[in-house]
Amino acid sequence: MNDALRHDPGSLTLACPRMEGLPPEALEQVAAYFQVLSEPTRLQILNLLRSGERNVGELALLCGFTAANVSRHLAQLTQHGLVARESRGTAVYYRIADDSVYALCDLVCGNIARRLERAASGRQAFERQAGGANRRRRG
Repeated sequence: MNDALRHDPGSLTLACPRMEGLPPEALEQVAAYFQVLSEPTRLQILNLLRSGERNVGELALLCGFTAANVSRHLAQLTQHGLVARESRGTAVYYRIADDSVYALCDLVCGNIARRLERAASGRQAFERQAGGANRRRRG
């Protein structure tokens, strides 16, 4: 069994390796995973799949892109294990294969929101201070 996915007998969860100490080959896989998530269209597709499975035509309509473009993005997401595909007759349906991607994306979004909030607070404090200095000079 793969050491990275060894089962912890004391729980129902899989033991999760940390990035620290991973060999270069494993870091390349981590980088490829993040590279797949670095495309805004793929993030939009993942968001659309939060509510349930969809086919390419539905996703293309909702994203505003061609079915061919959406199919290429879905192929990347599928290749990296984020999305699963299921053929039903002539249609292929896609669903999330790894829900942990949402926890990761939500963590990143929260981090960005906090950073923007701190930057805005700092800017407001600077503007208040600069505004007070200007009033004192005029007075």
